[in-house]
Amino acid sequence: MITNVAILGATGSVGGATLDVIARHPERFRVWAVTGHHQVGKLADIARVHQPQVVGVTTGQEAAFESCYGDRCAEHSRRPEVVSGTAGLEAIAACPEVDTVVAAIAGAAGLPSVASAIGAGKRVLIANKEPLVMMGGHLMSAAAEAGALVLPVDSEHNAIFQCLPTAYRNTVMGQPPQESNDTAGGRYPWNVAAVTLTASGGPFLNTPIEMLAEVTPTQAAKHPNWSMGRKISIDSATMMNKALELIEACVYFSLPPSAVQILIHPQSIVHSLVEFDDKSVLAQMAVADMRVPIANALAYPERIASGAATLDLAAIGSLDFLTPDRQRFPCLDLARVVATAGGTGPAVLNAANEVAVDEFCEGKIRFTDIVPIVEETVDRIPFSDISGVQQVLDADARARTLAKEVSSRHRL
Repeated sequence: MITNVAILGATGSVGGATLDVIARHPERFRVWAVTGHHQVGKLADIARVHQPQVVGVTTGQEAAFESCYGDRCAEHSRRPEVVSGTAGLEAIAACPEVDTVVAAIAGAAGLPSVASAIGAGKRVLIANKEPLVMMGGHLMSAAAEAGALVLPVDSEHNAIFQCLPTAYRNTVMGQPPQESNDTAGGRYPWNVAAVTLTASGGPFLNTPIEMLAEVTPTQAAKHPNWSMGRKISIDSATMMNKALELIEACVYFSLPPSAVQILIHPQSIVHSLVEFDDKSVLAQMAVADMRVPIANALAYPERIASGAATLDLAAIGSLDFLTPDRQRFPCLDLARVVATAGGTGPAVLNAANEVAVDEFCEGKIRFTDIVPIVEETVDRIPFSDISGVQQVLDADARARTLAKEVSSRHRL
């Protein structure tokens, strides 16, 4: 049976990797819908090649897409339906014809469509960590109620997912909790003691701290191992990406911040590790290629060819692991504080970071101003419990307003 897939954020790096995996398995998957933001020409090319039923664009870009698509497609090609804006994204995510939704829209903008897909009981592959960061507990409860399968595509969380016992995986996917088989009195279900997320350390791992104030957005966006979008690459340089992943791991795997560790692993071969109560440690390894976790999540519980290269450990030679320097990467401590507080705190953290990264990319602030802006914003906004999506979006909006005000005092 063919699985209909909607790719939200098809023009990004994750979207491109997903399209590649799907194209390798036409007998299993069909691209039913794709969406994009600014890259209308690229979205038209994707639609021409993959022939989706529906295309989602940013409000006001409908005519531009139609023009690009008309210029690029053969006359006999079937024209897709075009929808726009947040309402269009939510409609695609909840459409009855869609079986699987790949959520790859960068930033908080992806939250409403993820909530819509989960509420409709879809298999939801989450590549954009922000929805689970902003209101993960609420979304996972909604998934359990709707019967949705929430599968991680982030390489680190997918690695943890692969290392967990099957019973644990069935719980964290949003299904009703099952009884733990923990008979040894361990702290967490299924004898899991802790998880470790690995991080490359970004492009400035060995750059003297006093020189970081002078780095440019172009330098910060050059990730040493992964081909990713500009924003997530800069988050990797500050390690805010790992801070957000820590919060996401707490939510997704029902663990406290104290049970989630961070290690710097420059080679990006070991993507995460899971320690059990007997002190056994399982690790998931693969080349740095997003097609690996995407293929795993698309076909779960089966495994299919991803197109990635074979891991050659002999060629790599050695694997290094380092404890993160807390002075170089202060956002990691901030993430633990916010994860412990919960409520709207993670949404505030994420919003402030998005604003600060935008300001840095526009040349308005220094690289070293990003985390201080986030810290002040988080300190000044009270957190509250979450009752729904709108409350989180309101907290997001308040944080953005304050972060812009704070950022104005750091302007160059």
